[in-house]
Amino acid sequence: MSLADHFRELRNRVLIAVLGVVVLSVVGWYFYEDLINLLIQPLREVRDSEGREIVNINFGASITQPFSVQLKVAVFVGIMLSSPLWIWQIWAFLLPGLTKKERRIALAYFFAGVPLFLAGAALAAWAIPRTVAILLSFTPDDAANLQDAMTYLNFVLYFILAFGLAFLMPVGLVGLNQLRILPVRVMIKGWRVALMLILVFAAFVTPDPSAWTMLALATPVFFLYWCAIGVAALMERRRRKNDPTTAWEDLSPDEASPLP
Repeated sequence: MSLADHFRELRNRVLIAVLGVVVLSVVGWYFYEDLINLLIQPLREVRDSEGREIVNINFGASITQPFSVQLKVAVFVGIMLSSPLWIWQIWAFLLPGLTKKERRIALAYFFAGVPLFLAGAALAAWAIPRTVAILLSFTPDDAANLQDAMTYLNFVLYFILAFGLAFLMPVGLVGLNQLRILPVRVMIKGWRVALMLILVFAAFVTPDPSAWTMLALATPVFFLYWCAIGVAALMERRRRKNDPTTAWEDLSPDEASPLP
């Protein structure tokens, strides 16, 4: 394909992805009332359990904020629901340049990445009510707690997005191992460094400063880190079986390789 054909192909792929987001955003717009009630349910649970009179969201920042909140919820739902479509468009643009074996590998990463992302989002949905309850517990007994609607919405949506992206970490590790950039022995030896990096990542991407939120994200990600090591170890074992020269990968720079 010529360069112009590549750009036309990219344009078509981007157009399909955008149309998918727009169409499914209509679903989010239509079910907005149900969705916003679901998002603010953690606040209502705190209000009912602790007997507080005023614990809710506030749309008083500007006259256009109710429309902005509804639009943001609708677009976020569209992006989440259409994630298999736009992720597939990315892969479909890259697949023609890959060999048959590389295409199978790319498809395997695609079918592994989407469930992991959705699993991270589901875990975030489970953790949000507990996180909200802990954070609001610091409010004085005689004080009201009216959350700015857009600020609270950003907290919830970015919380879900951060968990989803964090759960893609094993796919990246296995990919680096398959490219022979990150051997299993390095991942095992550097687990302490990996734990520290995961904690730092969790602290940065979670939208609140509580240790509970950080640990809620870091714990399953660290577990997935070891799962990635297990998968990479099986792949390395298979490579050694098919190609004995790959056994040299574990040798240190000062150690001589065996003669064939």
